[in-house]
Amino acid sequence: MYYLYDQSTTQILSREGKRYYQPAAYKTMSAAQAALTRMQKKWVQQNQDAYEGPLFTAAIAEAEYYKKNIEKFVTRKNLMTGATYEESVNTPNYMSPASEAYWSM
Repeated sequence: MYYLYDQSTTQILSREGKRYYQPAAYKTMSAAQAALTRMQKKWVQQNQDAYEGPLFTAAIAEAEYYKKNIEKFVTRKNLMTGATYEESVNTPNYMSPASEAYWSM
């Protein structure tokens, strides 16, 4: 399994599905490279600048290597207790105790 991620934030990129965005996880390296190329082509169509976009800011990593060596963690404050804790940059807002969406479910 391979992930596409932003190099500066280490956040896993999403690909647009039919109804929602899904994590960009691919079975092979060549599938991940093809997806990155498609993302770049779509970006160029919308922005008219071929020297910027996902091809220049994103990278591909094997899932296990990404989890162990690349993924960053951020310090956040629990909304109810006020205690600080660390969580992955990939934690969705609705699953983070630092968000109101988490506590209103």
